[in-house]
Amino acid sequence: VSYGEVDAGGARGAVGGSAGGVQGRGLVGEVAMDVQPVGQVGHAPEVFRHTNGPDGNALVAGERVSGFTNSEEQGVGLTDVVPFLVEDILKQNGGKYEKGADWGSYVVRDGMLVTGQNPASSAAAAKELLTLIA
Repeated sequence: VSYGEVDAGGARGAVGGSAGGVQGRGLVGEVAMDVQPVGQVGHAPEVFRHTNGPDGNALVAGERVSGFTNSEEQGVGLTDVVPFLVEDILKQNGGKYEKGADWGSYVVRDGMLVTGQNPASSAAAAKELLTLIA
C-alpha cells in the first residue's frame, strides 16, 4: 500500500490509543521514511513517542514540532489523568518543541513534518500540509 501523506487529528483518546498504537506508529514511520508529508495536531503527535526515522533515532529528534501543551492539559484538569503529556514526549524524543498562546492556533512546519498545537490549529495545519502535497 502506498500513501501520499498522513494526517491525524488528536483528542485525549489518541493519548495511548490508536494513534500511538503499533499500526499508527508503523504507518507514520513508513510514510516518513518514504519522505512523504506527515501532519499531526493536538494530542496526535503522541504517535511520535515510539516512532523512529530511517536512522533509528526518534522521528522528531532535531525537528521543530508542536502539540498539545502541558499548560493546556493542566487548564482542563487532566494532567494527572492522561498517561503522559504530549509536550513532554516531544521534548524527551529530541524534538525542538514550540508553542503559542494556550488555545490559539499554532502550526510548525519542518521539512515534510507539519504539527499543530491544538484543535484551533487544525485548519492552518491542513492548509500547510496541502502545500506539501499539491
